Amino acid sequence: MNILLFALTDIHWWMWILIILLLVAIRDIFIQKKHTISHNFPIVGHLRYLLESIGPEMRQYFVANNREELPFNRIERSWIYASAKKENNYEGFGTDRDIYAHQHIFINNAMIPFKIEKEHPNAIDKNFLPCAKVMGAYNKRKKPYRPASVINVSAMSFGSLSARAIESLNKGVHIAGAYHNTGEGGLSPYHCQGGDVIFHFGTGYFGVRDKEGNFSLKKLVKLANDNPHIKAIEIKLSQGAKPGKGGVLPAAKISKEISEIRHVEMGKDVLSPPNHSAFSNTAELYDFIETIAEATGLPVGIKAAIGKLEQWEELAELMIEKGNGPDFITVDGGEGGTGAAPPSFADHVSLPWVYGFSDLYKLFKKKGLTDRIVFIGSGKLGFPAKAAMAFAMGADCINVAREAMMSIGCIQAQICHTNRCPSGVATQNKWLQNGINVPLKSERLGQYFKTFRKEFIEITHAAGYEHPCQFKMSDVDVNIDDRNLSEELKYTYHYEKTPVPFKSMQDLKDCLYLGGQYHNK
Repeated sequence: MNILLFALTDIHWWMWILIILLLVAIRDIFIQKKHTISHNFPIVGHLRYLLESIGPEMRQYFVANNREELPFNRIERSWIYASAKKENNYEGFGTDRDIYAHQHIFINNAMIPFKIEKEHPNAIDKNFLPCAKVMGAYNKRKKPYRPASVINVSAMSFGSLSARAIESLNKGVHIAGAYHNTGEGGLSPYHCQGGDVIFHFGTGYFGVRDKEGNFSLKKLVKLANDNPHIKAIEIKLSQGAKPGKGGVLPAAKISKEISEIRHVEMGKDVLSPPNHSAFSNTAELYDFIETIAEATGLPVGIKAAIGKLEQWEELAELMIEKGNGPDFITVDGGEGGTGAAPPSFADHVSLPWVYGFSDLYKLFKKKGLTDRIVFIGSGKLGFPAKAAMAFAMGADCINVAREAMMSIGCIQAQICHTNRCPSGVATQNKWLQNGINVPLKSERLGQYFKTFRKEFIEITHAAGYEHPCQFKMSDVDVNIDDRNLSEELKYTYHYEKTPVPFKSMQDLKDCLYLGGQYHNK
């Protein structure tokens, strides 16, 4: 034994390196069978896998130019980060964007901008910008709701995002006077930190399901009554990342906390089927909406990615015939979002936001229904110029998901589906979550929303208007091809936006149904 120990200690360090490399080579050639490259090029083949694993980071930081990356380029990310930190988010020496590129938008400014008087709400609060419409007002719901912010947090559930991320978002919307959509994972304690909430559920009915996994109206009513910060209810029909596709929550991911929040059993896989069990056609959906609205008194809306329009036309006809219907419609773009999905779905199923929204809005405008509905846009709209385009097309609010994530630290690593999010935002790993400083990150989300609204107001005033709801489709041009270069939105998408009734910003501020911190003043 002593002789063996003496022999081992007598081996030089460089010989140990050779021995280790020899063992790796033996493993590559004779033991492992999965990787052809490692077999054919032992040892050095591992460099290929190492470089491949860090390739996205190398391209993001050293290769791609400022405007090149997707889904969000460096300039867009930097604007969000600077806005959230209240740093200088300006550009110098002119734009580096190709302003002649396809789908570049131009906002037509007025010769004389809108003038703010001394007692105007925006003279007192430069980022005060509520929704111009009231959810549930037309249908005379018992508890109408006017969102106090035109930008809000989109549906992202606890489970998809970490507890600290959800808590930061909710505290952030409280600071900004916005609302927080729960996503379909149920209402968690982290959603109850002071911010207004839109309760959202999908085919899994998480948080409002019975033991068999079916929808429970009794549980929904109790949830709404016990949580007065729930201001509206949203039924998910589909989402941009994977419309028409269900999902599976593996048993291994179901902790005791998630089990209690979602009302699911521990130790069993939980299915979110593609279809709802509470309704199977448009007429049943209509009745389902009215049943929930009557039982809770809250505005009820639907969220969907847009493709075929036949069933939407059926819904519109029912609204005309019966007089009620959804109080709001959230149109999700096919660009995808925080939901992980196969590339075949994320890349090809459902229309991008501008096409899907314009198709749907045209349909409801043709039926004379646009004034009844609060239209919410969701699909990379978290930038003031893009929001101006959305409002000119008919949107009344926008929801942001990935932009909100970036404001609290997301670095666009694009590994949300692996549970290894390095910023702690989209993971359940406790160690990674501990990097999120909730008080700091909530301030940053709040500041991002405030900066967004301030710049959006400034663009609105530059166009000669007091509120973005006054934007018309003739106020925004978009590059369409090389022949005519740019065209007004009304000619590009072949419809005119229905004018939104608007008196003044002061009138919105005085509204009894105004949400956010304003309703406590």
